[in-house]
Amino acid sequence: MISDAPVLQQTSEPAESAAAPSRVSRYAGPMLGVLLPLALALGWELLVWSGWSNGRLVPPPSRVFATITDLARSGELVRHIAATLWRVGLGFAFGVVAGTLLGAISGYWSLARRLLDPTVQAIRAIPSLAWVPLFILWLGIFETSKIALIAVGVFFPVYLGVMGAILSVDRKIVEVGRTFRLSGPAMIRRILLPAVLPAYVVSLRVGLGLGWMFVVAAELIGASEGLGYLLLDGQQLGKPAQILAAIVIFAILGKLTDWLIEVVAAPFLRWQDAFGRAKET
Repeated sequence: MISDAPVLQQTSEPAESAAAPSRVSRYAGPMLGVLLPLALALGWELLVWSGWSNGRLVPPPSRVFATITDLARSGELVRHIAATLWRVGLGFAFGVVAGTLLGAISGYWSLARRLLDPTVQAIRAIPSLAWVPLFILWLGIFETSKIALIAVGVFFPVYLGVMGAILSVDRKIVEVGRTFRLSGPAMIRRILLPAVLPAYVVSLRVGLGLGWMFVVAAELIGASEGLGYLLLDGQQLGKPAQILAAIVIFAILGKLTDWLIEVVAAPFLRWQDAFGRAKET
C-alpha cells in the first residue's frame, strides 16, 4: 500500500510558499507608501543644511517637527485637532446621510432623477467659498455654519457615487431577481446593495477628502481653534513653520481617516475578485 504522506507534504509546500509573499506584501505595502514623503523630506533637509536654501519661506522638516512638538507640549495641538475632527466628523455624517438617501432615490426611480438631478448638478457647480457668506447670514459664525459647509462638500460625491452605482447595475442581474420573484426590499438587499457597495465605498473616500478640504474654508468663518485657524494664524503672523505643520497634520489625519474607511469596508468587499487584489497577492 502506497502512503499518501509524501504527496500531502509536497502539496503543502507550494501553499506555504505562496502564503509567504502574501504576508510580506501585506506588511511591506504601508512601508513603501512612506518612502516617497520621507525621501522628499530628507532631500529638503539636506538642501537647507548644505546652504543651497536658507529655509526661511519653506522651513526644513526639522523645524516643522520642532513646531509640532512645541504645539503638542503646550496642549494647543490636541485642542486644534479635536476641534477639526469634531467638525469633519459631524459634517461627514450629515453629508453621507443626505447624499446616500437622495442618491438612492435618484438612482432607483427615474421620475425622481428627472426632478432632482438637474438641480443638484447646478448646485454642485457653485464654488465652496460662495456658500460662506450665505451660511454666515443663515446660521451665524458658530459651529452650525462650519458643519453645514463641510456637509455640502461631502454630499455631492456621495450622491453621484450612489446614483451612478445604482444606474450601472447589470440589468441581467436585476432580471434574474425578478425571475425569482424577489420583493422590492429583497431585491435591494440581495442584488442592489452588493453591486453598489464597492462604488459607494469609493464615494465615501472621495467625500471624506472633500470634507477635509472644506474644513479649511469652514474654519475661516470666525474660528478661534482648529487646524484651519492654525493656518490662518501662521499666515497673519508670518510663521511658515506653523503653516507647514498644520498642512502635515492635515495630511496625516486625512490619510488615517481614509485608511479607517478602508478597514471598516474590507470585510464587506472580500467577495470581490478584483485585479488590484490579485496583484497584491
